Amino acid sequence: MHPVAAVRELTPDDIPAAWTLGGHAFGSDPQPPPDATTRARPGMTGYGAFDPAGRLCGKAVDLHHEQWWSGRTVSAVGVAVAPEARGRGVARALLAALLRGARERGAAVSALYPTTTGPYRACGWEVAGTLRTVDLAAADLPRHRPAPHLSVRAAGAEDMPAVAGLYERVARHRRGMLTRRGELFDHLGATTALPTDGVTLVEDAGELVGYASWDRGRGGYGPDSVLTVEDVLATTADAVRELVSVLARWRSVAPTLRLRLLDGDAVTAQLPLETVREHRQQPWMHRPVDVTRAVRERGWPPHARGVVDFTLDDDLADWNTGAWRLEVADGAAELRPATGEPALHLSMRGFAQLYAGATTAESLVHAGQLRHGPGVDPRALDLLAVGGPAHLLDYF
Repeated sequence: MHPVAAVRELTPDDIPAAWTLGGHAFGSDPQPPPDATTRARPGMTGYGAFDPAGRLCGKAVDLHHEQWWSGRTVSAVGVAVAPEARGRGVARALLAALLRGARERGAAVSALYPTTTGPYRACGWEVAGTLRTVDLAAADLPRHRPAPHLSVRAAGAEDMPAVAGLYERVARHRRGMLTRRGELFDHLGATTALPTDGVTLVEDAGELVGYASWDRGRGGYGPDSVLTVEDVLATTADAVRELVSVLARWRSVAPTLRLRLLDGDAVTAQLPLETVREHRQQPWMHRPVDVTRAVRERGWPPHARGVVDFTLDDDLADWNTGAWRLEVADGAAELRPATGEPALHLSMRGFAQLYAGATTAESLVHAGQLRHGPGVDPRALDLLAVGGPAHLLDYF
């Protein structure tokens, strides 16, 4: 039996070993940049697992994110765990410490992109969505007549606050999307250079109504050339048509466009989705850090109203364990301790999926993630899922 690793927050002295471990695990440069050992990295907290000899044998990182949930910001954790930490209880100990630390700093929910789902499922995370990156032939895009009331131009660094504002207008009423605020994103507004090779703006009487940020790549202009579109977002249908027409004009030098799809947005509604080719699918997993905070902080549909009692078991974060009453009304909700013995018994993975709108209570019964007493309708817990599915548009 392997001894349990000691877990603690990483210090600057641990950075060289942590960087090397990450490089070996993820195939990145194992050597830290020159200033990495002399300053704390803003917007993140690292945790390390150390063997009895004091050697670093695993690490996890709490990325200090915020997410939009129906018009309200929720403090979130972006989780990254080195693959070498898996097995022997190391990853579990790391994740337990990360959840405790994240709760202490006020986080309510967490998200991660797994390289393998099993270890995270064992710790209460569950798949809640997929970030899709697709390839689309520029020649397949429809071309539209220019709208006379719109203007199209290239952005400068001084336009980045307006770009961030438009992203927020698109993201804030969705569920799960990063706010792109905080220390992890401060660098975007602290530079005189664009964050990508180029950004195309669409304006209506000086107001930004759409943009596309893109990287040209260095593959020349042959048939294999790809234009990677980091973001393409708009708040009007006319702006979408302008952006689609601009992207179509790349067909002679970059025949393939590579972009991330945001289901149900204004742009996806005007793309020829029947012609897209999947480039990559990256499932992401969700888990509450603190269930009471997760319910209270997010926005809820104003038409939703109801009460449901259930029990929840969380052996990694015991503050979430217990009998709870969910009360939803007037665009807000609370999770309070329930009295008696609720007839609905929900797993942490089931809570994660319902909260993210990724499934239904009946489906969780089939999956063994929700149990109910005789004659009890499990669909009462669909109250936790109201608001629709969550989405992520950023990879981390």
